[in-house]
Amino acid sequence: MKSFFYGWYFKCQSDTQTFAVIPAIHQGKNGRTCSIQIITDTEVQKIAFSSENFCKRKKSLFIGKNQFGQKGIRLDIDTEDLKIKGVLKFRQMSPLKYNIMGPFVCMPFMKCRHQVWSMRHLVSGKISVNKKEYLFSDDLGYWEGDEGYSFPHKYVWTQCFFKEGSIMLAVADIPMFGIHFTGIIGVVLWEGKEYRIATYFGAKASEIKNRTVKVVQRGLKLEAQLLEDTGYQLQAPVNGSMVRHIRESVTCHAHYKFVKSGVTLFDFETKTASFEYEYGK
Repeated sequence: MKSFFYGWYFKCQSDTQTFAVIPAIHQGKNGRTCSIQIITDTEVQKIAFSSENFCKRKKSLFIGKNQFGQKGIRLDIDTEDLKIKGVLKFRQMSPLKYNIMGPFVCMPFMKCRHQVWSMRHLVSGKISVNKKEYLFSDDLGYWEGDEGYSFPHKYVWTQCFFKEGSIMLAVADIPMFGIHFTGIIGVVLWEGKEYRIATYFGAKASEIKNRTVKVVQRGLKLEAQLLEDTGYQLQAPVNGSMVRHIRESVTCHAHYKFVKSGVTLFDFETKTASFEYEYGK
């Protein structure tokens, strides 16, 4: 039985609230299951399902009564401890020009492959979680996905909206053919223009320490720093089984700086960033 996982990550954010959801299917040594993880400013909830509840059709996933895709999210979960219900609608998606993995999308034996479906889109609707309402009206959304069999052992991932655009950056230790290298994939969407930062374009990590990551690529420099860790534990795959615990700060204090050819395009702090720093301290 081959180990694998496949999941999507949706983040929806207003000026006052953040709601993220991860639908996924996973197969490990104990068989195949699927799950939905809910992440908010104050808690994480995980709901397990049997694999028979999972269905994928084109750009839509279904887990029981719950639906996820480019048009939005529909949630209908009713357990003894958890009642989640509502609909969020998406519009004005911002897909990348081509796959974020570049030529690595065809590379065999990779532990994890990433996909970015939309860097920034509009979200409207309402989700109720145990009677607490999350309300969105033309607010911002982000959509990505992962597939493979394990998350990288060491990695940094961050995503943030700002007035002029959106950032996504992932830096990870990648084992391949008996060696390790630092893999980088990132996009800065700035005033409608896409800046791609990636290993296949020569990007290098100049610093990964003290909850800070700095990457350079020819005339581009991007820095992301987690200033305050307010995260909660999520489950992540190891050989297809959801047995690893990672820490995501879905809404946290962070600093970003982006320089092009010596000119600083932005340099700001925010309290609405999302961050996973799994490189130790």
